[in-house]
Amino acid sequence: MKIILAFFFITMNVGLMHSQTYKEFVTKGDDSYKAKDYKASVEFYEKAFKIEHKSSSDLYNGACVAALHNDDKTAFKWLNLAIDNGYENIAHIKIDTDLESLHNKKEWTKTIEKLQKKLDIMSANYDKPLQKELLDIYADDQGVRGAAMKIYKTKGSGSKSLDSIGKIMNYKDSINLVKVMKILDEKGWVGKNVVGATANETLYLVIQHSDLKYQQKYLPMMRDAVKKGNASPGNLAYLEDRVALREGKKQIYGSQVSNHPITKKPFVSPLEDPDNVDKRRATVGLGTLSDYLKYWNVTWDVEAYKKELPEFEKLLNEKKQKTN
Repeated sequence: MKIILAFFFITMNVGLMHSQTYKEFVTKGDDSYKAKDYKASVEFYEKAFKIEHKSSSDLYNGACVAALHNDDKTAFKWLNLAIDNGYENIAHIKIDTDLESLHNKKEWTKTIEKLQKKLDIMSANYDKPLQKELLDIYADDQGVRGAAMKIYKTKGSGSKSLDSIGKIMNYKDSINLVKVMKILDEKGWVGKNVVGATANETLYLVIQHSDLKYQQKYLPMMRDAVKKGNASPGNLAYLEDRVALREGKKQIYGSQVSNHPITKKPFVSPLEDPDNVDKRRATVGLGTLSDYLKYWNVTWDVEAYKKELPEFEKLLNEKKQKTN
């Protein structure tokens, strides 16, 4: 499942209540998914989609939940609606473990063929060899992470299985980094108009998962790519935050969350000017920090955060001094 929260600009019109209700149902569907209550999640998505069914990401997420609930008919219905409404990520749909139960159904082949046909039309002028190389890298990058998340959900963070797959992840990351660096150095940050949206995003994913020195090297290139429309402003925000924290600075957009040294609960890593974080997030197309943190079951309280942050930073510094 690839949860991408949908946000709506609320206007004073007849659709005000409908927009609010749709978002509430989708949020409850996401919450139920995280709680592994797939029956309730499907019911919430059904209520949302009776109001509207235009968001490809919400439809896709709903299909994932329906598959986990063994409701194949609904899963394929929502998958096809997602494709009709712009879903393009064929590399992800093939490796998403939430959809594994659908792979042996005849409708699965039809659905994949439908999406592939749509992409073939869209990609008539793409650099096909480069696109394929990047999509293969995407499958490597996200496939191993999907497997790791599955182990984490079932066995927890201290399992030997998770340690083993972590080593595989590091190996794949190192191989993928060499490939992506060659592409970036020779061709630059190729846009989705050249390789498609998923292949284009692969460049960001591999750099996001690399060591600091490589992130620092390619961060200026990604900034330039965003200005030219060849990279996502939201993805750039994530990379900016990660680099800033690794350099000992504060993040800007609040995208990075770590475990509190004492409580072990998720806590927003040191953030610059917390009062205005949502304004900054909006400029790059990201939703509110409050909605973002729901993924970790964290409630955003800016005043409480400002009070707790100095102690959090102190503990981080003490931990860093011990490891140095």
